[in-house]
Amino acid sequence: MPPMKRKKEEVTMSEPKTKYDRQLRIWGELGQAALEEASICLLNCGPTGSEALKNLVLGGSGASPSSMDPKSSLVTLETTSWLMMRRVLINQKLSVFVRFFKSLMILLKATFIEENPDTLISTNPFFFSQFTLVIATQLVEDSMVKLDRICREANDKLVFARSYGLSGFVRVSVKEHTVIDSKPDHFLDDLRLNNPWPELKSFVVTVDLNVSDPVAHKHIPYVVILVKITDEWAQSHSGNLPSTREEKKQFKSNMISMDEDNYKEAIEAAFKVFAPRGISSDIQQICNDTCAESSSNSSDFWVMVAALKEFVSNESDGEAPLEGSIPDMTSSTEKSVRDLSSISKPTIKSFCKNARKLKVCRYRMVEDEFSNPCVTEIQNGAMGFYVLLRAVDRFTANYNKFPGQFDGGMDEDISRLKTTALSLLADLGCNGSVLPDDLINEMCRFGASELHVVAAFIGGIASQEVIKLVTKQFVPMLGTYIFNGIDHKSQLLTL
Repeated sequence: MPPMKRKKEEVTMSEPKTKYDRQLRIWGELGQAALEEASICLLNCGPTGSEALKNLVLGGSGASPSSMDPKSSLVTLETTSWLMMRRVLINQKLSVFVRFFKSLMILLKATFIEENPDTLISTNPFFFSQFTLVIATQLVEDSMVKLDRICREANDKLVFARSYGLSGFVRVSVKEHTVIDSKPDHFLDDLRLNNPWPELKSFVVTVDLNVSDPVAHKHIPYVVILVKITDEWAQSHSGNLPSTREEKKQFKSNMISMDEDNYKEAIEAAFKVFAPRGISSDIQQICNDTCAESSSNSSDFWVMVAALKEFVSNESDGEAPLEGSIPDMTSSTEKSVRDLSSISKPTIKSFCKNARKLKVCRYRMVEDEFSNPCVTEIQNGAMGFYVLLRAVDRFTANYNKFPGQFDGGMDEDISRLKTTALSLLADLGCNGSVLPDDLINEMCRFGASELHVVAAFIGGIASQEVIKLVTKQFVPMLGTYIFNGIDHKSQLLTL
């Protein structure tokens, strides 16, 4: 027995680099540290909330206090998620919820508060200022608007998520979110083939393309080949680089005669020579942002943007800092070896490495969206669900229940929801627009149910956005994500 116990302790207390090896490969040590240090508040621990938090806890997220409606504090079959078993029906829901999460991560610091989230939002707005991020699930429209104001005032990140029958939505709401490592799908290596930095120029000069040793010739890095040929082209074309299709074809033809892997790589990478010099228009826009005029109140991000702006103007011939990464290429090992305040050095290093990939995301207030959405085509399936998800909240405010929530009176609820939806469409300036009767009937048939299969999907999307916000990597969704489980479709609406 003792040896088995020690083995269990070794597993639960394993080194983070081993335990989180796969995700460290995606967002690195800085991202993992941010996730572990995050303090996350979950409102409503039903299926949607528990699924979202489960993903974060398994990823190493930090303290996770929860708040809920005391009217549903007893676990029932309807509120049971994968965490809750029939044998604990007599236990209070939150204590069971936290116990199961602590079983997933032994070091988790979790607390719970049996408080109605709507009441908490109305009576204790300062409660939310202690958290890094708030995940608000299953809130109605009025509470969403109030919570959004509170979180913006406290400069907290906020993610809304809601499952409603076979539909649901996820929406990020942050005053401003800055991303250092946006991880774009397609991005050119930072090789400066058409504007090499001094050390690269000096190295290229030492390499002879006409070396007689065939082994040495085959291992000349393609970067060196392209820099040399680019320099020769510029000298014979008044300093200009290939611009027309014919010129680019001719540029490549200078390397076609060499049937070696490194020259084939050079031909395939020739398009990198034709890339424009300097920083992109997106980065230029960030440098020109009013926030780039740093002050004592500026965040670390904007202080570094101000430094970047000065660096580009005065130090680097219009280029961003070098990323310092080298792509795979045919070359001998010895040619690949290189030397290795208030803002930490790892943060500055990450900023310099990703200076060409910066993103700034600003989100409309929920109140602004609800009062003046950029509505386009109501016949669009996702837009229809968006309108009806808002209509059911108006219905609830008027009749103190969700449409179809209780047995009996279904026909009356359908009629009332249709009238409510038409009134909402009129407020949105969409007079004459019609929502399909089948869709209205389905929204009533849902009865505000939180189906676990939909909740798992919506909770997964929400946790994905939380990780983006906390790690400041990848770009969070800009808009309202609508899930249509009836047709198995989803769409991001910009409203």
